[in-house]
Amino acid sequence: MLSDRALAALREVVPGDRVLTAREDLLTYAADATPLLGQPPAAVVAPVDVEQVTRIVRLANEEGFAIVPRGAGTGLSGGAVPTSEDAVVLLFHRWNRILEIDDANHMAWVEPGVVTGDLHRAVEERDLFYPPDPGSMRVCTLGGNVAENAGGLRGLKYGVTKDYVQAIEAVLPTGEFVRLGGKAVKDVAGYGLKDLMVGSEGTLGIFTRILVRLVARPRATRTILATFDSIEAAGEAVATILAERIVPSMLELLDGTTIRAVERFAHLGLPQDLAAMLLIEADGHPVVVDEEAHAIARFCKTSGARDVRHAATAAEAEDLRTARRAAFSALARIGPTTILEDATVPRSAVPAMLVRVQEIAARHGVVFGIFGHAGDGNLHPTCLTDARDPAQVARAEAAFEEIFAAALALGGTITGEHGVGLAKRKFLELQVGDPAIRFMREIKRVLDPNQVLNPGKIFASRPRCEHPPIGHPRFAEAIV
Repeated sequence: MLSDRALAALREVVPGDRVLTAREDLLTYAADATPLLGQPPAAVVAPVDVEQVTRIVRLANEEGFAIVPRGAGTGLSGGAVPTSEDAVVLLFHRWNRILEIDDANHMAWVEPGVVTGDLHRAVEERDLFYPPDPGSMRVCTLGGNVAENAGGLRGLKYGVTKDYVQAIEAVLPTGEFVRLGGKAVKDVAGYGLKDLMVGSEGTLGIFTRILVRLVARPRATRTILATFDSIEAAGEAVATILAERIVPSMLELLDGTTIRAVERFAHLGLPQDLAAMLLIEADGHPVVVDEEAHAIARFCKTSGARDVRHAATAAEAEDLRTARRAAFSALARIGPTTILEDATVPRSAVPAMLVRVQEIAARHGVVFGIFGHAGDGNLHPTCLTDARDPAQVARAEAAFEEIFAAALALGGTITGEHGVGLAKRKFLELQVGDPAIRFMREIKRVLDPNQVLNPGKIFASRPRCEHPPIGHPRFAEAIV
């Protein structure tokens, strides 16, 4: 527990009602969007400026409590979940100002609490474009995107968050303030510390300002919907499109289970007997986009598509994108507990990975919906289960272990965009090996000698099912 002295010092640093200790507040910030994980913090603090953040971090080193940075709490690896009873959650969702949009340099300074979708709208009004677009873009924040190196639907063509971070201002785990990077397009002075911070999952620094790179807004966009009677045919269509050197801005796959859930949610008029569908988008110069759109439609048909249609209007295209972004929410309506994971394989291995996930789900007797960014190999196998039934949870966990093993066997990774956090700690060494784990630990030890900043993330071996889910009796006992 947090000592009375530490709590009093926190209230001195952050006066007023910005230090929360009421039971209901602690419960609210005990979890993020990751299922089966929950641990109430000792306090929740909302600093208003960099000086307060610096003083809080120094106080944590003096008093020995942990700090967990948090934005919107949309993470899917347990990155914003406290791991100890003395943890203090630091809130940044109100640090939500777009400080500058630099038209000349195509860059923008933002605070970490800026919602990703808000940045999209603001820069598009200036005919600029910020490509990273996580599925939760309407609620997730830039600080969390940078911490997890978030991807999104446009990752195939445009890359992920790290490709657009120009500079970071941060408070280090020792309480020191640094600025890493700047507006110079080329900068190779010293170690790439800015890049080290991106994807560090809140373990190496607390972001206070972020400079992101923007690009010119595409002049034209075409959206295509292709439906299939088998998931293998959809996978082959993906492979064919990419083999023909076409790089769509979006190449998304949904399996039959996900399609039926989305149809009940969005009412798109999709047949209920579909096995898979692809949502594909091409953008760029109008002439090139038109050529690519027709070629994509042709390749889908030759791969066995039942139907291929082009969005007739911008509104219809947006409806299709919105429906895809709602895949997780739509699946979550089916059962009490929805476990969304990400496993990524080389693009050529997508058809094989789709088959493997289906085989694994059938063998363990669990229901999976599969969707994801098929164009860059990033799939989201999503298990529909019930956290109240330990046997169901155990089968789901066993299935995911095999799915991650299959991804690694195909030359892939245990996470393409969600991060390791708490949810995948025990799998990391299987991918990178013990020397790499020791290398990462040493970096953490040097930057955070007292282990105050988001401890317990990335490195550990305890499986997720050992953590009590919210609503479980052990969770309730933890806050009495």
